[in-house]
Amino acid sequence: MSDVILEMKKITKEFSGVKALADVQLSVKRGEIHALCGENGAGKSTLMNVLSGVYPYGTYTGDIIYNNEVCQFHNIKESEAKGIVIIHQELALSPCLSIAENVFLGNEQTSVKGVINWTKTKSKAKEMLAKVGLEDENVNLPVNLLGVGKQQLIEIAKALAKKVELLILDEPTAALNDEESKKLLELMLELKKQGITCIIISHKLNEISYVADSITIIRDGKTIETIEKEKEDFTEDRIIKGMVGRELTNRYPKREDVKIGKTIFEVKDWNVFHPEEAERQMIKNVSFHVREGEVVGFAGLMGAGRTELAMSIFGKTYGQKIQGSIKMHGKEVRIKNVKDAIQHKLAYVSEDRKNYGLVLIEDIKRNMTMAALKKFFSKNGVVNKNEEILAANKFMKKINIKANSIDQKVVSLSGGNQQKVVLAKWMLTQPDVLILDEPTRGIDVGAKYEIYCVINELAKAGKAIIIISSEMPEIIGTCDRVYVINEGEIAGELNEYEVSQEKIMQCVMAHNRKGE
Repeated sequence: MSDVILEMKKITKEFSGVKALADVQLSVKRGEIHALCGENGAGKSTLMNVLSGVYPYGTYTGDIIYNNEVCQFHNIKESEAKGIVIIHQELALSPCLSIAENVFLGNEQTSVKGVINWTKTKSKAKEMLAKVGLEDENVNLPVNLLGVGKQQLIEIAKALAKKVELLILDEPTAALNDEESKKLLELMLELKKQGITCIIISHKLNEISYVADSITIIRDGKTIETIEKEKEDFTEDRIIKGMVGRELTNRYPKREDVKIGKTIFEVKDWNVFHPEEAERQMIKNVSFHVREGEVVGFAGLMGAGRTELAMSIFGKTYGQKIQGSIKMHGKEVRIKNVKDAIQHKLAYVSEDRKNYGLVLIEDIKRNMTMAALKKFFSKNGVVNKNEEILAANKFMKKINIKANSIDQKVVSLSGGNQQKVVLAKWMLTQPDVLILDEPTRGIDVGAKYEIYCVINELAKAGKAIIIISSEMPEIIGTCDRVYVINEGEIAGELNEYEVSQEKIMQCVMAHNRKGE
């Protein structure tokens, strides 16, 4: 038997006359972890959707050869029957069903008469959970009570229950913290030992370098090259060069000719309680300020309270019993809701772009202009469509959104381009203060660089920028000053000369000791 489990030859896929894939070639060896890398919109997920039958045979050209057999999958069930299972970035779990029900969703354990055998379902679910390190989990619990990390592992358990031979993981660690990500990567290495072949799509190049045996790089819908760990340079810089077509010597562009001016945004003695548990305090006496042209980072571990702080400030969209004061340009302002926040020139780019940033069924133009519609694009309730079109086209070019036109539906864009649309939406409100919560989550290094350039332009224009990020190198590379948050409190403040990963962690540890 050949040591190649999968070959995809001359795969071409078009959407509305635009080629998303053009003669793509992919060869995957049996039992290896093979990474697919490329910028957002390069065609990685499209290629895997072709392989798994999401885009059925007949909607693309080219051949899929799996286990030496030419395959023509018309749907996911057909590919799964051959042992190919895909786990998408948006998890396909049913939140109100139990863990056991989710593990066998679409693969129900039935008796001869087609009735679900619950005893068998629960015992086999425990067996599958043990394989992914969740042996202590109660299989009767609803999935929505678990964190994203555990839900990701349940998706893998679900795949193992289908007797997977080739497992495809699309951005599996995008929403996970460092500890959860490491656990998932170790599980992939364990599955490799068991003879399961994996294809991973990820923008986290350090993770790719750690687990992958080989990498295929796709750029603009074409195969650029395949790099093998044992034979070639496997460094992050080498992968980036293949992805973007050039050396990216500095991942964080320098901010030049920016004058940091007076304080334009100040929060004092901010206190927030949990939205459902009235006695549980999430934010405790937090005070901070941001100056004109300054980029301030909020660093801390997952669950430290950074997002809760930002959302409570932005129109009280999180929490209850909120107390404290907000000053804009030295004057105290009252922000009771999102409308007030926008009127006071405060903007917030959420970490969850699909739920809180975009209307996926709408086009790029409407998503870009919706927050600024009343103030900038309408008069007496009538929308000026020409102004709206001009602004949307201008920003599409300005921040390099890759799309056919401003009329393209946002749901069809890659993650990085969706993020740029959210950024444009808030830039069009002409804010003085912009809060960016995980602004580069799930996007590639090229798109990240472009977003950092936009941040620098905004700072140069005298805006006050707040960046919340779980990636410490991003905080260090982009910020002038950093507040470290731990357990809902300010654990420390570091200037640009002091800030380092070690210093941030020292602040967290010192604060933990203080709490003890």
